[in-house]
Amino acid sequence: MGKVYGYVRVSSAEQNEQRQVIALKKAGVPASNIFTDKQSGKDFYRKNYKKMVSVLKQGDLLYILSIDRLGRNYAEIQNQWRILTKETGIDICVLDMPLLDTRKGKDLMGTFIADLVLQILSFVAENERENIRKRQEQGINAAKKRGVRFGRPESAIPDDFENIIKEWENKCINIEQVLKKCHMSKSTFYRKLREIRLKQSY
Repeated sequence: MGKVYGYVRVSSAEQNEQRQVIALKKAGVPASNIFTDKQSGKDFYRKNYKKMVSVLKQGDLLYILSIDRLGRNYAEIQNQWRILTKETGIDICVLDMPLLDTRKGKDLMGTFIADLVLQILSFVAENERENIRKRQEQGINAAKKRGVRFGRPESAIPDDFENIIKEWENKCINIEQVLKKCHMSKSTFYRKLREIRLKQSY
């Protein structure tokens, strides 16, 4: 009989993986055989996932809590499932979806049902990821319309900015001294300079 493993994934370091870990331990997975990644599920280039795959052998059993913990890319979930079950020869059990347990229904109908459920759940997982991305874009666009600024804060213009410009134009100071006095980058300085000259031209 093969070994029992578990895979846990959360999308960021701030998220707590304990709910998944507890569920896997309850299913009989030894703590030493649980592999955890704290990163996005958009692809399978994850350090501990790759480490786990490298130790899996034919006859082993892999537990995951839900299909979206495996990943969120529809095509890649399908591909990884095929590699693990067909090429490596392991069984996979998705705890919150009993139909996705390759130990059961090894006949044609059982395989068909499992493949169908996998396709539906994989599609749902990817669709949700796309919806999250769209909602984030909509939120950012709405915030921009309200005047919310993203990125680094705008560099403030010093009170004596125009005097500094005159010193620079009269070659009393060089550009490096200008930037040091203004506490800004060269591109920001030239942009502010253009803005001031544009206002003066009106």
